Amino acid sequence: MNRLRQFWQRVSEGRQINDLWSQFTADARASYSFYMKEADAEDLEGRRGFRRYVHIAKTLFWSMLMKMTPARRVLLLVALAMLVIGRNAAFDVNFEALAAFLFLLLLSLELADKVTMKRDLEIAREIQMWLVPSQPPDVPGVDIGFATRPQNSVAGDYYDAFYPNPEERGRLVVVIADVAGKSVPAALLMATLQASLRTIAGEGASVEDLVTRLNRYACSHSLEGRRFTTAVLGEYDPASRRLTYVNAGHNAPILRRANGTLESLTFGGLPLGIELDSQYETSSLELGPGDVLILFTDGVVEAFNQAGEEFGNDRWLGAIRSLPDWNAQETLQFLMKRVDEFVGATRQSDDITCLVFRSKQRNVL
Repeated sequence: MNRLRQFWQRVSEGRQINDLWSQFTADARASYSFYMKEADAEDLEGRRGFRRYVHIAKTLFWSMLMKMTPARRVLLLVALAMLVIGRNAAFDVNFEALAAFLFLLLLSLELADKVTMKRDLEIAREIQMWLVPSQPPDVPGVDIGFATRPQNSVAGDYYDAFYPNPEERGRLVVVIADVAGKSVPAALLMATLQASLRTIAGEGASVEDLVTRLNRYACSHSLEGRRFTTAVLGEYDPASRRLTYVNAGHNAPILRRANGTLESLTFGGLPLGIELDSQYETSSLELGPGDVLILFTDGVVEAFNQAGEEFGNDRWLGAIRSLPDWNAQETLQFLMKRVDEFVGATRQSDDITCLVFRSKQRNVL
């Protein structure tokens, strides 16, 4: 009994049955959505009853089959044929055992690919984490907090807060961006965006010049507009508490004033990589004591629960309105908790990133 208990602890990693079931159902829904992407929604809606379930089963089977290599497709079909033969065979050959062996062989091959890919993605994730700050910079009069949750091992979301000239520590560049796409392709474009941004900002470029040059670079690598990037770029002056920003097609950051009123940062233009000669409008505002600026990606408001309902802008604005008078990191945790409570264990389809920029009271240095 003790060995059985140890075996179960090792297999389940000490998780309770409810946790394991929640994880299984979340994985099952995510897999179903993944394999059913190629299904014709109109054709599926036109079917009812038994015909609908047969069509779903057929779509799932062909979707899984065509994602394998040709050799593994044949192996799977042979195993399925052996199962059918085994139930009707008149001669003394255990086809069902042979089929089980082929299924295990196929599983081991697919698992080996997954483990190898997972290891590579973990390395890519470590490299990507080097490109974003692990700790916020020390800025007079400002408290900063940030967090990101990639949908996969690597993400297309990017956030940063840095001094272009660390020795002078004058202006601070703040950015949040979302590269179109998912996983490795988006992560690679995110890395090039980070390198370009740091290089251009280090040359002392203004916000307007910065976004214009980034857009030109993005257009030259956009694959005819298919790989665009939404972003909010800002330059903050600690001495005047003034923020100059541009919104390139991104979700509008929300500024919550100390008196509770909300403002949206909407001035800007198209996402980066859409039009080479796109014009961008910048705007400036002053952060008063106790004001808090929330920058976020669309994965926040588009987070969905088990029923497929989105968190939405209204809930997000409601959470921002009810913010306690906490520091940036606690504020961030408060907002993310609201999203987590709504989502539950449902696996998300997009990266979630949030950056909190809080202005301290003037008597706090």
